[in-house]
Amino acid sequence: MIWLEDVAVGDTARFGHHRVERDEVIAFATRYDPQPFHLSDEAAAATHFGRLSASGWHTGSMTMAMIVEHYRATGFQSLGSPGIDELRWLKPVYPGDTLRCETEVLEVRRSASRPDMGLIVSLLTVYNQDDVAVMRFRPTLMIWARSAG
Repeated sequence: MIWLEDVAVGDTARFGHHRVERDEVIAFATRYDPQPFHLSDEAAAATHFGRLSASGWHTGSMTMAMIVEHYRATGFQSLGSPGIDELRWLKPVYPGDTLRCETEVLEVRRSASRPDMGLIVSLLTVYNQDDVAVMRFRPTLMIWARSAG
């Protein structure tokens, strides 16, 4: 189990493994982001993407799945998140890519109004199989404290 008291500024983690499948790229885009370059190679070929690419929102969803799996594996006492800052899609994500995550803790603090929990600010970067950063953001995480202070 990982509680607030177990986390320190500078802590890092590498986790996740998600292979991006063509069918899921098209299915996600069809439902949530039906821009042509997310739906067909032909449409994407006429853009800067060059070929079918995953929606940035799909990349975020795949990342979230890797985060939750990491939390389950480590026992991270997550209470969700009030939001993220500085979301950037740095490079396209293509079918056949394999994604992974790296995170670094930037800030840890106990909640003043809820001393049984705390807040963690980190920098999370998603990489493809070539170690090219494809997405980066600064999430604020809420986590249970082992004790109320």
